[in-house]
Amino acid sequence: MGKNIHKDQTMPVNSGRIWMLLFAGLLLGCFSVLGYRLIDLQIRRHDQLRGSALDNSIETIQLPSRRGNILDANGYKLATSKFVKTIAVDPTRIGKHYPEVADILAPLLGMDKAKLERKLKPTFRKNINGEILKKKNGDFVYDKHVRLKRKVLPEVWEEIEKAMAQIELRGVPVKLTQKQRLFYHVLRSKAVYAEATEEQVRVYPARQLAAHVLGYVNDEHVGKEGIERILNTHLTGALGWRTIEHDRGGTEHVERRVQNVPPRNGLDAVLTIDSAIQSIVEEELVRAMRGMKSKAITAIVIDPRTGDVLAMANLPTYDPNMPGNDANVRRNRAVTDLAEPGSTFKAITVAAALNENEVKLHHKFHCSNGRFLYGGRALHDHHSYGTLTVEEIITKSSNIGAAKIALKLGSEKLHKYITDFGFGKRTGILLLGERNGLVYPVKRWGKLAITRIPMGYGVMVTPLQTVMMMSAIANGGQLMEPRILSKLQDGEGRVVAEYLPKPVRQVVSRKTAEEITVALKTVVAPGGTARRAQLSHYTVAGKTGTAEKVIEGHYSKDLHYSSFVGFFPTDEPQLCIMVAVDEPPKGMHYGGTAAGPVFKEIAEKTASYLGITPDKVGRKVADSGGR
Repeated sequence: MGKNIHKDQTMPVNSGRIWMLLFAGLLLGCFSVLGYRLIDLQIRRHDQLRGSALDNSIETIQLPSRRGNILDANGYKLATSKFVKTIAVDPTRIGKHYPEVADILAPLLGMDKAKLERKLKPTFRKNINGEILKKKNGDFVYDKHVRLKRKVLPEVWEEIEKAMAQIELRGVPVKLTQKQRLFYHVLRSKAVYAEATEEQVRVYPARQLAAHVLGYVNDEHVGKEGIERILNTHLTGALGWRTIEHDRGGTEHVERRVQNVPPRNGLDAVLTIDSAIQSIVEEELVRAMRGMKSKAITAIVIDPRTGDVLAMANLPTYDPNMPGNDANVRRNRAVTDLAEPGSTFKAITVAAALNENEVKLHHKFHCSNGRFLYGGRALHDHHSYGTLTVEEIITKSSNIGAAKIALKLGSEKLHKYITDFGFGKRTGILLLGERNGLVYPVKRWGKLAITRIPMGYGVMVTPLQTVMMMSAIANGGQLMEPRILSKLQDGEGRVVAEYLPKPVRQVVSRKTAEEITVALKTVVAPGGTARRAQLSHYTVAGKTGTAEKVIEGHYSKDLHYSSFVGFFPTDEPQLCIMVAVDEPPKGMHYGGTAAGPVFKEIAEKTASYLGITPDKVGRKVADSGGR
């Protein structure tokens, strides 16, 4: 039997149910408000907000890293980068005042005023088909972003900002409404603007100086040729990025910046090139080219103690700021061009024979009175020489004498010393385009080779290989790897990587190097083949080279490749210089005549700059601030 319930008893209140009802009502009210808000934004205020959205946008932009500098040995900038602006305009913020704005901008941007006025005048936007764009309500759409000029230097942009802030406008009412005041404020401060994304421009302050060493960069700022290409990754650095919100005029809302990852700038490359020496070399090459009207000319200056390249120059040349399309003038002939070396090879032949104790400088060879028959072919000298000592064979540059020394030495040993001096393989210099040269193995030598190769025929070499060979003799017989990059450092000058001088091998003994130097000193003395290379205050050791060029498989009697390579002071050599002239004029085509005088001018001016102590007299040349 159930329990009776009295009619006057009240039922308990379900508080949980009441709270649920209240919460549901609250949610319903919130959704009602949101729904109204959506209707207000999407329908009632659509046109207004659409215009506001056009004025503001969120964008992620790349922040380019600054490309590192290329510096010479003394810190002088050979290549540097500047951030530049892209200048744009919103013509709707200029209105009828485009002529006055054009008056200000034309001289600053270097643009034609009439052309600039057409860009500043408000116009309607068009699609890719040239049709004017319309809004949904039928109104035309004005073009609010017109690019005026790229790659404007920051200092020019600062002048533009100042000029726009002070611009004098014609037809401005004396009394302005609030709307008019806002218009003129915006015209002066925001109508002309710099785009958010910056670009870089590569600048070579000394223009053509060391162009073939430096190379250049393309429009994408990627290194092409020279140091710019081979160190492109180190010079480039790493990109950063920034997510920004900006208005239609490109002005960023800094307070709404979402991300800002700064870029890592590229490293600076410090070269062994000395700008002052490089300048001396290039000036002398221009003077020589003007006098001889040769096809091309190359010069290299080496510190034989370290292998440092102090200067490397070629003519024809180019300006890396405007590299052009002619690959021929951009070619670094010092490492790319091959030619038979001529009589400079006689230094190898004699050094090898001395080192193998096959000959002494005073030993005598009969030079067959200028005509030596070997292997059924005659070998000639320029003069009819009888008996000459080994030293005199170098002095007179006797082909027959060099051939007879080589016959005593033998093919295998001659080939060994040729390759040990670095011929037939790249030197290892940090420059692209270097060629191996051509040195055949002994098994491919013909029966005449042992008499022709000692005088520089039947092999192909680069100017750099030749100057490194002579530098090895100057350096006590030790061959060095040519060094053109000294170190990599950050923007604060902190060293990231250092590249030290690198010995390759001891080719001949120091005693042999000293003996062959004695013979090479006679080349610039009276009776030698390079008297015009003699210096006033320094003793020079060197060797001339004159080779007939090979044209379509045959030796030309009219076209020559002439050179002189030498070092000084001979007791403590500090400089080794190579000058090579491609197709000097007939009559002055010998190495001593074409290249010797150029060597002399470069040597004397470089020695004065470096303050090298003369070894012919007891006084020191005035130091002009060199290394």
